[in-house]
Amino acid sequence: MSEPRPRVWQADALRGLALLNMLAYHFMYDWVYIFGQSAPWYNISAPGCHAWQQYICQSFILLSGYSFAFARKPLKNAAVVGGCAVLLSAVTLLFLPQEGIWFGVLHLNAAALLLTALARPVLQRIPAPAGLTGCAALFLLTNQLPYGFLGFEGLHLVALPAGLYRANLWWLGLPDLTKFASADYFPLIPWLFLFWVGLFAARLVRPAPAAPPAALRPLCRVGRHTLAVYMLHQPILYGALWAVFHEKA
Repeated sequence: MSEPRPRVWQADALRGLALLNMLAYHFMYDWVYIFGQSAPWYNISAPGCHAWQQYICQSFILLSGYSFAFARKPLKNAAVVGGCAVLLSAVTLLFLPQEGIWFGVLHLNAAALLLTALARPVLQRIPAPAGLTGCAALFLLTNQLPYGFLGFEGLHLVALPAGLYRANLWWLGLPDLTKFASADYFPLIPWLFLFWVGLFAARLVRPAPAAPPAALRPLCRVGRHTLAVYMLHQPILYGALWAVFHEKA
């Protein structure tokens, strides 16, 4: 049997940090938007909360692309993540239809793993600096594609023809927003480009194997179990808050 590949502890630590931020962000979301409690500073439409949310999701997608370089069985990983994504959609649509998830970050991750595994021979022929630069530019340029523009965040460079969206290709990044809604929405474009930024970064920056510093070992342990934490955190948070408010009632 082959020895397991040493983990890149820096990636585990960054993933663990993003997970802790995700737990805090979703706790506040449940507190304010599901249980109707007051927290004036937490407003998902405000720039600060939006930046916080984007840091969390962009960290996960970048690190998923980075970690692909070390994956032994990417197709198996895609199947596992895809199964979890289908389960998440089924549960949200059944129990919280107003919070239904059609193509969230897990769906994106599963699709990115599959497409990257299939395209790996082509991607490996692209020089890493050119691949990273090109994918970063494409991510910035197509960031607002699902909302009818080319550009990044509030910078709308070009308004796109409405006809592009009539087919409602929501999985690709061309949704008809008069018909389509998803509580968590990460279509292939622009997010596959960010995944590939992480992929090319792994060819340029690969720390030598080493044990993490003692102070960061708990964070690294958290970061090694991203999928399990992601799948379980909302039921636990929701259940805990429901128990608190049910007891008070």
